Amino acid sequence: MNALPRIGTALLGLLSVADLSLPFVTDGEHPPMSVALVCAGLGAASIAFLAGAWRGQRPALFGLVATRLLSALLTLPAFFVGGVPAAGVAASAGIVGLTVLGIVLALAGSRQAVTA
Repeated sequence: MNALPRIGTALLGLLSVADLSLPFVTDGEHPPMSVALVCAGLGAASIAFLAGAWRGQRPALFGLVATRLLSALLTLPAFFVGGVPAAGVAASAGIVGLTVLGIVLALAGSRQAVTA
């Protein structure tokens, strides 16, 4: 595995750990506790995929990418729901941006040559 995919995988791993802490840092309203718990579950699932993705196993990498995408999608209502504090919107934007960056880097070099 090259340096870029490792950096991307590490970034996705850090986001996974951050998801695990979400139920402990929410006020129960922003994000709602139900969303925080689902994100924590996705963080745990992401960590389960992380070791295989680090070793370059493609199914584990795609599982990691899928769980991180779902987690990022759960932050999108912060942009559309009224009453979300500016810090919550900024955190959501950062999460989405870092997730996209991590996925792009993690998938860099994962393409296999197609033979005709």
